Amino acid sequence: MCCRYWTDESPEMRVFVEKMNRSSLINKWQGLSEVRTFGEIRPTNVAPVIAPNRFGERAVFPMRWGFSGRTLLLNARTETAAEKPTFREAWQRHRCIVPASWYFEWEHSSKKKYRLWPKDSPLTFLCGLYRIENGLPVFVILTRGSGERLCFLHDRMPLILPEEYVKDWIHPGGQPEELLPYALTDLKYEALS
Repeated sequence: MCCRYWTDESPEMRVFVEKMNRSSLINKWQGLSEVRTFGEIRPTNVAPVIAPNRFGERAVFPMRWGFSGRTLLLNARTETAAEKPTFREAWQRHRCIVPASWYFEWEHSSKKKYRLWPKDSPLTFLCGLYRIENGLPVFVILTRGSGERLCFLHDRMPLILPEEYVKDWIHPGGQPEELLPYALTDLKYEALS
């Protein structure tokens, strides 16, 4: 579930890439993980992520996809993240948004690949959690039950919010549970050859 997403070279996405490239952390990631600015983003890649800076203001940081552990953790269930020891602190204070053009899903029966994105939005704002590992930020993407139209693909989907809720989601003192009713489930999709 949600193990690939895409960042298009659009004007909307370019803003996040440029901000990421101005971060002092970008040089620290060089040689440790592949930094991806555009194209298909895979686990362990470093990509632009929206999170609060030390003053609580919205900023963009280069973050690696995946929490380290016995296995690499890519996703966290929205329904249980607040209780799980691995995600509890991040759910309370370290929430982030992963800007993407779309994400990919594979249909269970045929293994056909699809791209999915919100209606009426040039970007997909994937909700996530982050933490610091070895002095560098890493993230996971939150998932939820899929919408009715998408259950033929998978029973889970990323937690996606409209852009107007990005600031509220990343606010360290915010209540993430209050934003869950605004999650988008009615997505456009297209089968890829």
